[in-house]
Amino acid sequence: MVRGGGNGEVELSVGAGGGGGGAGGLVEPPVPISLGRLVLAGMVAGGVQYGWALQLSLLTPYVQTLGLSHALTSFMWLCGPIAGLVVQPCVGLYSDKCTSRWGRRRPFIMTGCVLICIAVVIVGFSADIGAALGDSKEECSLYHGPRWHAAIVYVLGFWLLDFSNNTVQGPARALMADLSGKYGPSAANSIFCSWMALGNILGYSSGSTDKWHKWFPFLRTRACCEACANLKGAFLVAVLFLCMCLVITLIFAKEVPYKRIAPLPTKANGQVEVEPSGPLAVFQGIRNLPSGMPSVLLVTGLTWLSWFPFILYDTDWMGREIYHGDPKGTPAEMSAFQDGVRAGAFGLLLNSIILGFSSFLIEPMCKRLGPRVVWVSSNFLVCIAMAATAIISWWSTKEFHEYVQHAITASKDIKIVCMVLFAFLGVPLAILYSVPFAVTAQLAASKGGGQGLCTGVLNISIVIPQVIIALGAGPWDQLFGKGNIPAFAAASAFALIGGIVGIFLLPKISRRSFRAVSTGGH
Repeated sequence: MVRGGGNGEVELSVGAGGGGGGAGGLVEPPVPISLGRLVLAGMVAGGVQYGWALQLSLLTPYVQTLGLSHALTSFMWLCGPIAGLVVQPCVGLYSDKCTSRWGRRRPFIMTGCVLICIAVVIVGFSADIGAALGDSKEECSLYHGPRWHAAIVYVLGFWLLDFSNNTVQGPARALMADLSGKYGPSAANSIFCSWMALGNILGYSSGSTDKWHKWFPFLRTRACCEACANLKGAFLVAVLFLCMCLVITLIFAKEVPYKRIAPLPTKANGQVEVEPSGPLAVFQGIRNLPSGMPSVLLVTGLTWLSWFPFILYDTDWMGREIYHGDPKGTPAEMSAFQDGVRAGAFGLLLNSIILGFSSFLIEPMCKRLGPRVVWVSSNFLVCIAMAATAIISWWSTKEFHEYVQHAITASKDIKIVCMVLFAFLGVPLAILYSVPFAVTAQLAASKGGGQGLCTGVLNISIVIPQVIIALGAGPWDQLFGKGNIPAFAAASAFALIGGIVGIFLLPKISRRSFRAVSTGGH
């Protein structure tokens, strides 16, 4: 929920319901909480983000070892935008009105975390489950063919994991806003995002190591070789870390139960007045958007079209184009691919660190240059970075072949340049996670139209590009020869278009009253 301050500044408490009670109910004032307890109450965000970081860095490459083609891997990610459109609004609506004696948010947080643990186990042990269901019984080091039962189990676990993550995110953010008290929703959101940043750093660190199968040798089975065992180990540690974070959150987040005491609003004829809620309310309210908001939605959509190909294929690009591995090739090619994936995970770790430091610079930059200049500049930076991936790949291969990933091994210098690129992208990513939401909040606060409505519509402009890329990136890459460069080239073009459109269409926002907000992001 976005709130406008009396002096024109805006604060964002992302979540469903913030601290409000809604019609027909009463939420008693929260018990005063110390800053230390508030910090510990948000710890579950770190546990959830730990697993999400592993999901981003490891799962797209891993599913290709089970038989799913590179062109089809993008379809797995359809679950993200679907969950964002359906699960978060519905869970937010129900948690706003939950009358459990445990509180409004904690029952949903605990349920979501339990489902995350189940999903993680399913994903991690998908190769073993597939073998039990009828996949090849050959030693995994000798058999490199498809394992369709394992692939199906994996995709089901992947979707459950994404839906479960979305089940926790909204109530967890709203819980922090409910408890914030004198510290305010802005401080609560900062704490929440700090935990997410820590979870990212730990998750990417975990995904970049190849020692799990040595530390826990029992994880390796006939159906699950070293790469699979490393995945198991990382995810099992994620389960333990999430459980620890969940217990601490449940202990230190003391909620006051929601009491339904007021009658529901009625119309003049005595019928109960039912207001639209969830996604339906967002779509019905689009006609009430403030002026300038359509331009923000257009540039936001173009910006996310430029980012999602890299988010989807970053570690796969390292494994294929930079390390020249193949998840279905010879043992040497498979090993090179996994080395590249782990290097990509380390690059994402650097990206998260730079993102964390950059987030503190967003507000000063916007107050000095203006949010429009900062936003447009970030698009041009992404345009350059995505074009650089093609240049780096060409440099690595020396000359183009029929398929990029079949070229010679890259040099150490090229790998270092790739790490610099990952780190560099942390700056525009920090802008992406902050400035569009702050601009939206300020437009709604200054021109009307409803903070919740504008934020909900902005989420749609993020979701639709994800659907487009999830449906189109794989076939687009397949059309040009199975590599990742075509999708990255398209991303560079979208970033350039977004920057040009932003120069002419983005509304002017007052520098003095600007206040950055952050979603933390996936």
